[in-house]
Amino acid sequence: MSFDPVTLEICWNRLIGVVNEQAAALQRTSFTSIVREAGDLSAGVFDRRGFMVAQAVTGTPGHINSMALAMKHFLAACPLETLRPGDVLITNDPWLTSGHLNDVTICSPVFRGDECVAFFASTCHTADIGGHVLSAEAREVYEEGLQIPILKLYEAGRPNAALVAMIRANVRLPDMVLGDFHAQIAGGAVGGERLLEFMAEFGLERLEPLADEIIGRTERALREAIRALRPGVYEHAITSDGFDEPITIRARCEVRGDELRIDYAGSSPASRRGVNVVMNYTEAYTTYGVKVIVSPEVPNNEGAFRPLRITAPEGSVLNVGRPAAVAARHVIGHFLPHVVAGALGQALPDRVMAEGSANIWGIQVSGRDLAGAPFTYVTFCSGGTGARATKDGLSATAFPSGVLGTPVEVLEQLSPLVVERKGLREGSGGAGRYRGGLGQTIAFRVRTREPYACSILGDRTRTPAAGFLGGGPGAPGLVLIDGVAPPNPKAEQLVAPGALVEVRLPGGGGYGPPAQRDPELVARDLLEGYARSR
Repeated sequence: MSFDPVTLEICWNRLIGVVNEQAAALQRTSFTSIVREAGDLSAGVFDRRGFMVAQAVTGTPGHINSMALAMKHFLAACPLETLRPGDVLITNDPWLTSGHLNDVTICSPVFRGDECVAFFASTCHTADIGGHVLSAEAREVYEEGLQIPILKLYEAGRPNAALVAMIRANVRLPDMVLGDFHAQIAGGAVGGERLLEFMAEFGLERLEPLADEIIGRTERALREAIRALRPGVYEHAITSDGFDEPITIRARCEVRGDELRIDYAGSSPASRRGVNVVMNYTEAYTTYGVKVIVSPEVPNNEGAFRPLRITAPEGSVLNVGRPAAVAARHVIGHFLPHVVAGALGQALPDRVMAEGSANIWGIQVSGRDLAGAPFTYVTFCSGGTGARATKDGLSATAFPSGVLGTPVEVLEQLSPLVVERKGLREGSGGAGRYRGGLGQTIAFRVRTREPYACSILGDRTRTPAAGFLGGGPGAPGLVLIDGVAPPNPKAEQLVAPGALVEVRLPGGGGYGPPAQRDPELVARDLLEGYARSR
């Protein structure tokens, strides 16, 4: 089957509309602000071969690209001939999908009659998965919560009662957790209905001909963009705070014809704590880092992965094996687009940004509220991005994850947190021709009568974001509890009732020499600083 350009464009836009409806249904029926407000999710449609054809516009690269890799594992465990209408598959295996147990991937086969024609899948951060609260404290994945291998959550339309009972018995918030699983199922059902309508309207017996056209065009476009790069080898390294020791992430990018090879040899060995990254997640954020620099306008699907060869030494912090602890894998994983930018920026300096705060800061509190009821709540916040070649960095903005902050009003309504102060952090952006984005300051207390656990997963408290081409570094981050910095801000803290927890997020690095900053921008900086100080 061939597609003329007009028909192909119409089919592509319809397909994007289908996956956007899937994501919208998921978010609207979600039980948690993590999915509903922060958008910590992914949604996509796959053909019978497990190739991702299109993704929803919402979602994080770590979820989307690792979910694309996860489909081959789903099909290996549950081949097409074993699936029936009404089946729903589930896993949170870090090595098969998104890198830690809190991310749960649910896959819904779509049937027309007795024939499976496609799959819809989504990955969402669940409110709780048992084990430790979300922290880097564990030394093995077994301590981090419930592991769900690839299983059928629904079989021929009927729930797997044994699996549901197992999940209920191992999480702190079973109704919320299972509610979000059913939101993912609802999203897949909506996507499936819309896809079948679309295929019937355009007379598509199978999705594969359209998928091949879309994937093939994406692959060719990305290969052409790589071929246009100056051939050579480009290297860069970044230092992360790690958990209790610095971690080096070293990348070697080689442009070879129409292929790009990224090798992380020389990166630090695996950590004893939960900041380790599995290869799926390393590939996910490396692919994204390349794409936003080399060819940002090309759609993200199976074709975007094929021109890349990504490797990391086994046993390194970027390619750990079982049973390494991985709960805080994003702390390291979110640095990957920055280290790729540092390398490829040597060939394309006008297409990259300086280093930013990188990872989102996750704040999880767990304890008992004033009525004595147990609570567990997670919220995310972001520092500043690095400055760009032509613009200042963005303040309090998540890059590369794109996860949103939960509004204070929602946070206080859904949890015992009381936010006393939230605002941009003056002077935290690195100086330069273009200034790094500002971090933010958040100060809160928790309404409780007894000590509670608080885990703050962030980075750049010791090593700030570096500037680019003469730009200055951003300000480092800081955690204070009643004005005192804990010895290790990543460690779980036992916080006294009424204590003030203050989180100061890092700023992004500057771009270019500060002496070259436009006088109008300098004046604007002064006015904005004065306005914020009042």
